[in-house]
Amino acid sequence: MATSKSDTLPGNTPPAKKKKSGALAYIRKNYILYLFLLPAVILVFIFNYIPMYGVTIAFKDFSPLKGVWESEWVGLEHFRNFLESPNFQQIFMNTIKLSAFDLLLGFPVPIILAIMLNQLRKARVKKNIQLIIYAPHFISVVVIAGMIFIFLSPAGPLNAILGLVFDQPISFMSEPGYFRTIFIASGIWQGAGFASIIYVAALSNVDPQLHDAATMDGATLLQRIRHIDLQALKPTMTVLFILAVGGIMAIGFEKAYLLQTSMNIPASEIIDTYVYKRGLQSADWSFGAAMGLFNSIISLVLLVAVNFIVKKLNGETLY
Repeated sequence: MATSKSDTLPGNTPPAKKKKSGALAYIRKNYILYLFLLPAVILVFIFNYIPMYGVTIAFKDFSPLKGVWESEWVGLEHFRNFLESPNFQQIFMNTIKLSAFDLLLGFPVPIILAIMLNQLRKARVKKNIQLIIYAPHFISVVVIAGMIFIFLSPAGPLNAILGLVFDQPISFMSEPGYFRTIFIASGIWQGAGFASIIYVAALSNVDPQLHDAATMDGATLLQRIRHIDLQALKPTMTVLFILAVGGIMAIGFEKAYLLQTSMNIPASEIIDTYVYKRGLQSADWSFGAAMGLFNSIISLVLLVAVNFIVKKLNGETLY
């Protein structure tokens, strides 16, 4: 394609060069801010990027005596062993099911809470309710697991109530069928209130006159929520949904491991708990690293795919 004369004249700078020179000028003008940012960048590089070389043990038969570089290279052997293992399908599906149900059931709850809090007009009542729903977030996962075992034990409060209807107590923590419901419900109870903070902050930027005008035009409460509140939350919801999908494989090792019993393993064994048992307890570091890398690759693929799909649908994107 021929270049026009106007593009080559001395006074006409190509857009790419203009953009580059503009960025350099901005950096020179605000170099103090970049100097403040530099220590954080260095720390991230040292503690997050340099240790990445250790992922090579996933492709080696790692021995602590030989070290990372001297250990024998085995390629994709550990990945094949994991994919061909008899319990791969069960572990993988447990991880996917827990993550998917947690996302589908847990993601809308903070949005609903934020919208409900936004409808409260008395500041004192609103603050007290926020304090109550935020509090579970600050309880340790270990304490949460202990509370669940106490409340759901055969001699616990819940079975005392159900004993009025059923003759035999229900062993909730020993039945695999109850594990997903307990895991997801306790997670929503613990995290939904705190997760609603960002949505409450987004709704605080909505002009109250929009609601007043809509009310004068005859809009109902649901119509105002749909056309005003949800539209204001849409960008925030998009970004948080993309991030949630990107972390769908990181369902949470701590609580899954703490709630795991010998009886509910068919439903509670996920990739993270299996990595811990094989990689650390059994000292099979290479196999554990391969499983962890497999988990991370799936999360990365999901993050990029969902970001691309959302961008095509409504133009909102993470990057």
